[in-house]
Amino acid sequence: MLKDVKAIKEVVLNGNDLTLDQLIAVSRYNAKLSFDPDAVDRIKASRALIDDIVNSDRVVYGVTTGFGSLCRVHISKEDCAQLQENLIRTHSCGYGKPLSREVTRAAMTIRANALVKGYSGIRLSTLQTLVDMINKGVHPYIPEKGSLGASGDLAPLAHMVLPMLGLGDAEYQGTVMPGKEAMERAGIPIIHLEAKEGLALINGTPILTAMGVFALWEGMSLLKQSDIAAALSIEAQRGIIDAFDERLHVIRPHRGQLDTAYNLRNLLSGSTYVTHQGQLKVQDAYCLRCVPQIHGASKDALGFVKDKVDIEINAATDNPIVLPDGDVISGGNFHGEPMALPFDFLGIGISEIANVSERRLERLINNSLSGFPSFLVKHSGLNSGFMITQYAAAALVSENKVLAHPASVDSIPSCENQEDLVSMGAHAARKAGEIAFNARRVVATEILAACQAIDLREGEGFKLGAGTQAAYDAVRKSNDFIAYDKDIEMFKELEKITNLVQEGGILDAVEDKVDLKFF
Repeated sequence: MLKDVKAIKEVVLNGNDLTLDQLIAVSRYNAKLSFDPDAVDRIKASRALIDDIVNSDRVVYGVTTGFGSLCRVHISKEDCAQLQENLIRTHSCGYGKPLSREVTRAAMTIRANALVKGYSGIRLSTLQTLVDMINKGVHPYIPEKGSLGASGDLAPLAHMVLPMLGLGDAEYQGTVMPGKEAMERAGIPIIHLEAKEGLALINGTPILTAMGVFALWEGMSLLKQSDIAAALSIEAQRGIIDAFDERLHVIRPHRGQLDTAYNLRNLLSGSTYVTHQGQLKVQDAYCLRCVPQIHGASKDALGFVKDKVDIEINAATDNPIVLPDGDVISGGNFHGEPMALPFDFLGIGISEIANVSERRLERLINNSLSGFPSFLVKHSGLNSGFMITQYAAAALVSENKVLAHPASVDSIPSCENQEDLVSMGAHAARKAGEIAFNARRVVATEILAACQAIDLREGEGFKLGAGTQAAYDAVRKSNDFIAYDKDIEMFKELEKITNLVQEGGILDAVEDKVDLKFF
């Protein structure tokens, strides 16, 4: 998965077929951006329509009128450009920590892809400035809070535009500095906005979509790695492989369930740790036996979210929309509701993966359930071993349960009640990202404990499966066998395994050996 993304070096935007992999390549791995030459004519034609509206003093929202509830206020031809700069200055009201570099780059790329479609009335030169900033690494300082996901992400997107005007702050080559200085150092001229351009840049959903994209990407990786974690736990506990028989799953053919059972069979292929019904026990606990059903449901949830993301990153989400026939329609394509619900669903899907992973962790370290020494350490009492790893995982899982409460069921009126039902999509996306962050640590902890338990079976003559052996080897390159007879600084081992999960080292090693399904 990661190898294919890292191989992408250039992405050509045409507004219609930007992929999730391409967006990650630009945002995280610095692939260069350009736009399709065929888009140039569309962009110029759209701009010509805006110029005609201004010159003819036609009444069009956000071009020759004020914004929001001020749409009743007429703006003269002479003031149309000033209106757009005022928009950026006053709407930059964000608060909190800055968005990460990669989320910022993703938001900029999503906005550029929308503008390339030719429905926004922006000048080609203004769009080129945005693309140049991405390619040269000028990253606006965008506070993470302040969007209602209603007229899109107005406040954070205004911060995105500030450096284009020589205002605000930006990160360049690792240093946050005034936006004007960052643009000068990168050799990008600052611009002056013309009619409609400020609105075209900030009236849309790229911030909430970008935050959701990285939560989705993390979740997709975690779901595959959760299958790996489960397979290692199953082997450590000599679980029953019959529960993953294809004949069982084809009669309840949910895609995620089928894919998970397939993954487990491949991961465990050739394993002598696993058992059959009646060999040692009749059946396993749900967290082992029902992995296809539990992981599979989360896979189906993320599959739904990915379908929505694929649409949104190729959509025109500003307002008004400038149509090729000359009509300008003021509608609601900026509204975040189509993504708010999916991102709430995303958080729930990832949260459930952490829930079941923590339960498997408990079964590994609990002597009464596993048969291993308590907490996978000798001299329990003197030593605590993996005891508190489960406490910490339980804390993260419980936090996720709070975060998984849907943001999209909330609303609060704004703009003199003109914008009277808002999506809270940015909240949903940000929460999903925090849930994924927590889940990463829980899954990593399970993997580490499962490998420890497997090591405790050394000398019993068992053989790991084709996929789990690759996973085990990757873990042991990062984390040596954790001393069985004495306690250590556990957080250092947890940090190493968590980084390995985040970077995809285990997943890459496994996918070099066996096929795993899920996108």
